[in-house]
Amino acid sequence: MTNLRRKLPPLTALTVFEAVARLGGFTRAAAELGVTQAAISRQIHLLEETFGFPLFRRLHRRVELTEKGKQLSSTATTAFNLIAETISEWSREEAEEDLAIAATIAFSHFWLLPRISSFSKAHPTIRLRIITQDNAVKVDGEDVDLAIRFGTGIWPDGDAEFLFHDEIFPICSADYAQEIGEIEHLAQLTRHPLITNDTADPTWTDWAEWFAAFSVPMPSKSSGMHCSFYTEAIYAALNGHGIALGWRRLVEDLLTQNRLVRLTRQAIVTQNAYFFIAPRRKARKKAVDLLIDWLKREASIPDPS
Repeated sequence: MTNLRRKLPPLTALTVFEAVARLGGFTRAAAELGVTQAAISRQIHLLEETFGFPLFRRLHRRVELTEKGKQLSSTATTAFNLIAETISEWSREEAEEDLAIAATIAFSHFWLLPRISSFSKAHPTIRLRIITQDNAVKVDGEDVDLAIRFGTGIWPDGDAEFLFHDEIFPICSADYAQEIGEIEHLAQLTRHPLITNDTADPTWTDWAEWFAAFSVPMPSKSSGMHCSFYTEAIYAALNGHGIALGWRRLVEDLLTQNRLVRLTRQAIVTQNAYFFIAPRRKARKKAVDLLIDWLKREASIPDPS
């Protein structure tokens, strides 16, 4: 290493030379490197003194490479490009370890986050970023590697693959269920507070659609709490404010823990389903394939109930 350093010119001066040669002038090189033109001149003069011959011909308002200057410029450009490519490759490898997943608030909160630690334990070098919002995050941008959505499976911004269907039934807290007693007829549900939530998703099933599936008239008014998000509706049910619609895939952990209970045997199976969507317009990271395999395994785990 010591012998190599003795053979090389000052690296700062060589960097300045490469910029001047590539840009064709001291002024442009000074602007690119963020120094004064005088500083550029000093570094070039130092380099020429080191070599003992000129690298540039000073012409009127411009400089021109000498023959030896041209040789050094070609070699320096090749060397700097090789260094830049190596660093760029490191950056790509580093980026391979970052994985951004988009999901709705409810799916992220109740299904993804309680399970994702098993993926992280199996792949500790992959840094996960969960993008949580109910408005669909487009996967054809640069920030999302995989999205999970509920719907038809047809979206213009990515390739969708089926994950699972869901089924929907009334749920409430264990204490509330004991308080109201057994539900023998579905019409009995309408006498109790029905918890609802806002949604901009036309594929989301609400109480009116659920009752209609069993030919039960929906009351014109309900005394139940109205929430902005499904997560809030579930927490309202957990705290005994009434009856909510439980999407089994989302609330199955709460059912297993007996924090929520299912009130009826009747349920409707969703026509739509959950899908994961990968971008079409960018190369898929290896980490995405690992996540997809993990999602498929988790989706295939049978209902504990």
